[in-house]
Amino acid sequence: MPLETSTAYPVIYKQVRTLDADSSSNIAETFADVFIDSDCKIHLNFDQSQIPQETNIDERSDIVLGTGLIDIYSTSSEPGHESRETISELVQAAKNGGFATVGVLPNTQPAIDDIAALEFWRNVQQKHGDIIQPWGAITKGLEGKQLTDLSELSESVIGFTDSKPIANLQLVRRAMEYVKPLGKLIALFPQNPELASSGVIREGKWSLQYGLTGYPAAAETTALAALIELVRLTKAPTHFMRLSTAQSVELITQAKNDGLPVTASTTWLHLCHCDRDLSTYDPNLRLSPPLGSESDRLALIAGIKSGAIDSIAIDHTPCAYEEKVVPFEVAPVGAIGLEFALPVLWQNLVITGLLTASELWQALSVNPAKIFGLTPPKLSTLFDPSLEWLAKDSAITSQSRNSNYMGRSLIGKVLV
Repeated sequence: MPLETSTAYPVIYKQVRTLDADSSSNIAETFADVFIDSDCKIHLNFDQSQIPQETNIDERSDIVLGTGLIDIYSTSSEPGHESRETISELVQAAKNGGFATVGVLPNTQPAIDDIAALEFWRNVQQKHGDIIQPWGAITKGLEGKQLTDLSELSESVIGFTDSKPIANLQLVRRAMEYVKPLGKLIALFPQNPELASSGVIREGKWSLQYGLTGYPAAAETTALAALIELVRLTKAPTHFMRLSTAQSVELITQAKNDGLPVTASTTWLHLCHCDRDLSTYDPNLRLSPPLGSESDRLALIAGIKSGAIDSIAIDHTPCAYEEKVVPFEVAPVGAIGLEFALPVLWQNLVITGLLTASELWQALSVNPAKIFGLTPPKLSTLFDPSLEWLAKDSAITSQSRNSNYMGRSLIGKVLV
């Protein structure tokens, strides 16, 4: 589906920067002419003699064609909270943002914790295709008490997660041992609930200045260290979600150096914001884990460059208007992001020189495919990094508006 663009189709974009996966599943950058037909289909290596006469020529030098993006985890409000966002809206938001695949967390109502719940998602895939890939729950009802039938679920899910901390480490160990022979990934959110307590901002200078309850970095790192030891014990392939601290990057780096089968992700908002940005008490920046310090943010970016952090997740989480129009401390966590992430990341990381275009695309596309065991996605995301647009209600798909970018002028947009 084409979005706002200054060029009419069909069109030939001259010397487009292409970001494609090479034989080693690494992003390789080349340049090529790209033909977009009247149905918005992308063509490379096209026959010039077959191009319609009415085709426009666009010679801008900054257009990007990359492999389809993969969001490894986000929340679907349907079933259970369709008034926030329907699956059709989720799918369209993903396509508008350049995403070819979205991993849907099992925190739906009902949870994705048995075969009956999976039947709903099979029907979704029949309607929308493979863009939606469900995660299966580790524990029944996401309650952290009893394991689901992991073997029964394994054929229909991309992996297993509860999307929240599991306090019982013996249960986590058993889950790792059960999942390992199934050839599936287990994804864990490292957080010590007692240390996290009611913290809503990283403990430190800005928590004191803003008068908000602090969340110590140790709430994440102590949990992560313990979970890494379980990986060392079980050798089960494990993904660590939502990392937000500099020390977590160090712990993952050491685990990888030790040869442990671990991968890790952070979220796009943790790469673009820090605790200092909470001066406006915007509930749309109330996240779990909370935003870290600026040094944490830079360490996460360095972790992407080094390969310690494999992937950038969107963690798209719709909330109704009335849920977020409350004081910061009591607002539900989460923000929408599928339609905002690529342009915001490009402006904050690529334009500033913190990451190269290839490094960003590696973390948004090829590495997530590796994590899921998928073949690298094909070239399908055409991105104009210079196109300016207003993030107004009519410009986005979701019914929810819980983003600090709503109402702002953004630079960069997916064209096809």
